[in-house]
Amino acid sequence: MTAEQLQFVFAIGYLVAAVLFIFGLKQMAHPRTAVRGNLLGALGMLLAVAIALVSDQLHYPLIIVGLVIGGGIGAAFALKVQMTSMPQLVALFNGFGGVASVLVAGAALSLSPLGTPELIATALTGVIGAVTFLGSVIAFGKLQELKLFRKPFSFPGQQIVNAGLALGLVVLTVLLVANGSNTSLYWLLVVVASLLGFLLVSPIGGADMPVVIALLNSYSGLAAAATGFVLNNTVLIISGSLVGASGIILTQLMCKAMNRSLTNVLFGVMDGGGSSADADEIYANVRSTSADDVAMILDGAQRVVVVPGYGMAVAQAQHAVRNMAKLLEERGTNMEYAIHPVAGRMPGHMNVLLAEADVPYEQLLEMDQINPTLETVDVAIVIGANDVVNPVARTDPDSPIAGMPIIDVDRCRTVIVIKRSLSPGFAQIPNPLFAADNALMLFGDGQQAVLDITNALKEV
Repeated sequence: MTAEQLQFVFAIGYLVAAVLFIFGLKQMAHPRTAVRGNLLGALGMLLAVAIALVSDQLHYPLIIVGLVIGGGIGAAFALKVQMTSMPQLVALFNGFGGVASVLVAGAALSLSPLGTPELIATALTGVIGAVTFLGSVIAFGKLQELKLFRKPFSFPGQQIVNAGLALGLVVLTVLLVANGSNTSLYWLLVVVASLLGFLLVSPIGGADMPVVIALLNSYSGLAAAATGFVLNNTVLIISGSLVGASGIILTQLMCKAMNRSLTNVLFGVMDGGGSSADADEIYANVRSTSADDVAMILDGAQRVVVVPGYGMAVAQAQHAVRNMAKLLEERGTNMEYAIHPVAGRMPGHMNVLLAEADVPYEQLLEMDQINPTLETVDVAIVIGANDVVNPVARTDPDSPIAGMPIIDVDRCRTVIVIKRSLSPGFAQIPNPLFAADNALMLFGDGQQAVLDITNALKEV
């Protein structure tokens, strides 16, 4: 086979990989086909990597060492990381993608002369990749609730400093394009972009992290696409563009779900409202209940809605919830699950947990679908959710979450809230739902509380 024929075969292979990426992304849009979509995407990546390895003369021993080390680390993460820590893992993966793009573009710049278009792509890779990397590290720290990153960090005049850094990046890009052989300019650009990434993400509050993760995911894709232009690699351009575009769309959807503009997320800080005295006043009339009492309430309910939150993920209560639901369904109760777009700490967090417990897809109802009918719900069981059911978003225009669409469980006939304590959610504000006339608090671990309710139901 001639060299031209080989290049044609490789081009066809890259095209097939790109098609697999597109179909995989399409199928991941629905829980029923998500696993198949994920496998198609993985197959496309395997094909693309295989073609890249055989299409050029490479140092295979070093590549094999990298594959073994990287594959081992990936396998360890896949086996050990809990579902509750998946948002942090996604943040790290975004960062790894960004720094990989930076290093690849830097290597290409140092090993061979590049034309003007490639130099522009190299500069863009350095900027976007570096911002993604350090921004993702900060996002990881916030999601992990590390002490160093827990509180938003900002200082007077920070926006002016950010603007100055952005202008500096433009100047460095121009200088890099004019002096393509000067790799020092590239690494200086990377350092400045890293500082900008730190300053962009560090002021953002924890409540906005789901949006930030989606945006950083988009950045990592754009960095990969820019690297594709540096290397003249078609499949890298296509896959990076897909990730970048889907990340932007997801970011827009997340902002809409939180009633937040992207500008507000990037340049504002979601501070917690209310003092501890306010919380004491709000929670003065909180009524606690027991598993036996909840079982008696559920025994006569015709329609029950479960509202899952991050606390359910932490307690790994999804299987216990499913078993309780089966018991109620056997008694003729209509069971449904109300899913808020930003429940948990990343998009689709609750859907994945409930699918893991074999909850039927048709019982998972999005917020806009279930809200109009909540007044007919006999019992709503809120497990670990906080901000996404806080009526303050609807009633207090001065609240940090004012205008954020919520699941209106306060309109249900009875609300059972299962939480370890009255501690606030990511937005750090009290929730008056907990003290509402139609609400009862069942304090304790989410999984154990649901197991206790299930045992009590068996005795009713």
